[in-house]
Amino acid sequence: MKNPYQNPRTPKVTVDAWIRDRRGRVLLIRRGRPPFEGRWGLPGGFCEWKETTERCCAREAEEETGLKVKVGELRGVYSRPDRDPRGHNVTVVYAARPVRGKAVGGDDAAEARWFDERELRRTKFAFDHGQIVREQLARDRKSRQGGRRAAGKSRRRRAPNRASASRRS
Repeated sequence: MKNPYQNPRTPKVTVDAWIRDRRGRVLLIRRGRPPFEGRWGLPGGFCEWKETTERCCAREAEEETGLKVKVGELRGVYSRPDRDPRGHNVTVVYAARPVRGKAVGGDDAAEARWFDERELRRTKFAFDHGQIVREQLARDRKSRQGGRRAAGKSRRRRAPNRASASRRS
């Protein structure tokens, strides 16, 4: 295997933030630059030298949306070589929770706004962000359903066994 540090043709690392508000809406940014200028995507961007992906997620979210966020769980890694026309970019997606600020476009984002699930179906996305959004929404739905089922099971009580009850008397 060749030394990867001597090969200039290696994938770049990007990070995207999956931000939902208390109403379940998803925060997207409208791109202000090519590629995909005018289309919608998740807030995110390129990881800088010596920067962790978690720190990159928080930085990019704040730069592009004006929101300070708390970065949470890893939600996915998307690495299809043709996902970005600029070159082979691998994106790491994290859940992020808004903690301060108001959503407003900044840096290379022309606009930032919240979308409900119905609006997302009609949205023109940049890159492969439509796929990412659909997968993350499905994951959230599955998680909510699983949580309700688990909660339902934990609330059920068994009827007392009469034989064991009579033995205790």
